[in-house]
Amino acid sequence: MEQIQVMKLKKPDRNEAANIAVLGAGGLGMAAAKILGQKKEMRLAAIADKTGYIIDHNGIDPELLENKKPGDIGIRTDDAITCIVENCREFDGIFLALPNLTNNFIPEVVSMFAKAGFKGVMVDAMKRSQAVEMIFGMDDMIKNASITYITGAGATPGLLTCAAAIAANSFMEVTNVDINFGVGVSNWESYRATIREDIAHLEGFNLEKAANMTCAQIKNELDKRRGILQLYNMEHADDVLLERAGIVSREKVTVSGVVDTRNPRKPVSTTMTLTGKTFDGAFSSHRFILGDETTMAANVVGPALGWMKAGFELHKRGIYGVFGSAELMPRFVK
Repeated sequence: MEQIQVMKLKKPDRNEAANIAVLGAGGLGMAAAKILGQKKEMRLAAIADKTGYIIDHNGIDPELLENKKPGDIGIRTDDAITCIVENCREFDGIFLALPNLTNNFIPEVVSMFAKAGFKGVMVDAMKRSQAVEMIFGMDDMIKNASITYITGAGATPGLLTCAAAIAANSFMEVTNVDINFGVGVSNWESYRATIREDIAHLEGFNLEKAANMTCAQIKNELDKRRGILQLYNMEHADDVLLERAGIVSREKVTVSGVVDTRNPRKPVSTTMTLTGKTFDGAFSSHRFILGDETTMAANVVGPALGWMKAGFELHKRGIYGVFGSAELMPRFVK
């Protein structure tokens, strides 16, 4: 595919399927490509990673990416994000499936799109509280750029956070929210960025240390733990999102999890338990459980696209700025 061919493709009518650009072609980015390939209301119009990028407004066949990276079949460049930014007005939505191994990386990418004149919807699946708070701090800039942005829109934060927001309405007071997730992957290398972020939560590690580890060092660390990562009291943005939505203060939200990097079967079921006091003085809990057969990719990307659709509805009404996943219900994408 030659660059001149890519750049001259005609943008479809806005009444057609929404053109989505996916930034990141790791496990979540590739899952997004596959899911978009099965949707009618949205289509994969661009995908980019550190190898390069592809742009095709008629839709990119996800099978082309089977066992290949964007740079293998599109334009090879080490600055693919800039290339997508330069063509940003050709897209309706941007899904940020990039690794965020420094808290300011995705906020900086968002700033690039805002300054380049992108006017559409952006959705991220970021997990860390500090990074999500940085996005909220950009609200004025994002609003002035006519962008509708939904942050923390994956599984946790995201799907489970939104479930907590709904469950809270049975109570006069929420006393605590406890999220415990289980993730199973058959090959950690398919989700390198995600596993690095998880390692950063372990005792003795941080984002900088995890980001600088070689693949061999990560493999050795996983071998020491027999492929299992036990994660406790994680810095997860569910706390920030639920607090901003006025549901519960952040110190009453806890997130823990178990990640099996050698087995696709979840080591434990993923649950969200919200406890509170009802109007008649009773204390009780609601519990939301994800099906064990649903993968991390399904529970992250599916909801993210649902929030993308919700963002389109807001954008069409001229409502711009940053919204958390606890503030909006995702829509089902056909």
